[in-house]
Amino acid sequence: MHIMEGFLPLPWAAFWWAVALPCLGFGIYQLKRILSADREALPLLGVTGGFIFILSSLKLPSVTGSCSHPTGTGLSAICFGPFITSVICAIVLLFQSLFLAHGGLSTLGANIISMGVAGPVAGWVVYRILRDTRVHVYLTVFCVCAIADLVTYVVTSFELALAYPAAVGGVASSFVSFLGIFAITQVPLAIVEGIVLALVFKYIVTLKPEILIRLRVFPEEKIRAAAGDAP
Repeated sequence: MHIMEGFLPLPWAAFWWAVALPCLGFGIYQLKRILSADREALPLLGVTGGFIFILSSLKLPSVTGSCSHPTGTGLSAICFGPFITSVICAIVLLFQSLFLAHGGLSTLGANIISMGVAGPVAGWVVYRILRDTRVHVYLTVFCVCAIADLVTYVVTSFELALAYPAAVGGVASSFVSFLGIFAITQVPLAIVEGIVLALVFKYIVTLKPEILIRLRVFPEEKIRAAAGDAP
């Protein structure tokens, strides 16, 4: 998800910027609307953003010779939706590219699409499917966060494959190759991330269930039941 500076050809870098900007614009609109309606959502926004920054800053070596990162985006997608999450991710990725040498400015659009749009949208779809079912709140959070993590790397692989199609097999062959680099390490990382963020959500439910109810993150009865499960 941290495609380094200069790695994408300029046309592809510009293309992903063009795709990312409308998503960010819509996310800023949604963010202003939520904060104007309920300023008490700001601490929760800070918590979810903090986890995106911390988890995505971890640089873990991969057995395939690359490196991998958790993303932390699933929790924000659940609480605020995918497009507000894209704004948070854009801020995080900008800071990381300037100060941590993770990613780059020219590739920021592509990184926003993979980590800030595609992953959160996939996680949000899973959340919407499971939200009103009998699936437990914490299992739902686990699934959302794990899927958001995995889809981020699937889309990163696709972005790289489009920019560097294989001489034999083209984009499809290149996509499989790039996906193979990430998948071995990313699957266990996604599972761990899902567990960690489910525990974080449990802490939020224990500490501030009312903000989750006001934001209609889950039906009130499910939040109350989950709070009763917490020690």
